[in-house]
Amino acid sequence: MTRDEVTQLVLTAKRRKQVSWGQLADSIGLSKEWTTAALMGQMTLDATQAAKIGDLLELPAEAIDQLQVVPYKGSLPTAVPTDPLIYRFYELINVYGTTIKELIHEEFGDGIMSAIDFSMDIQREPDPKGDRVHIVMSGKFLPYMTY
Repeated sequence: MTRDEVTQLVLTAKRRKQVSWGQLADSIGLSKEWTTAALMGQMTLDATQAAKIGDLLELPAEAIDQLQVVPYKGSLPTAVPTDPLIYRFYELINVYGTTIKELIHEEFGDGIMSAIDFSMDIQREPDPKGDRVHIVMSGKFLPYMTY
C-alpha cells in the first residue's frame, strides 16, 4: 500500500464516518493543521497516534503502518499547482514573496523561516462582506552561518 493510497483511504473514511479534521486532531492531542498535514501524507505519526487514527477511521493494519513512515514531503502533483485554492497560495508567493523576504531580512537579517520548527493556525474570520480566511504561520528564524 502506498502513502497516496493511505491518504485516499483516510479521506474516504473521514467522509464515511463524518468526522472533522479537528475531531481527528483532538483524538491524538495535536493541532488540526499538523494532523491534517500528517493524514494528507506530509508528516509522520508515531505508533500511538497512528493506532488511534486507525481505530477511529477503521483503517487496515497496513495503512496504520504507512502513517508511521517518513513521507516524501512537498509532493504536489505539478510544479505549478492547478487546484484553484492551492494556486492562490502560489500566486500569493509570486506577488508577495519578494516583499516577505525583504521584510524578514530587514527585521531578522540573512536567513530563512523554518518549515520544521513551525506552527500554523487557520480560522474563519466572520465579516459582513463575506467571511475571511485567517492564517497565522510561525516559523523559527534560522540565520545563515558564516564559516
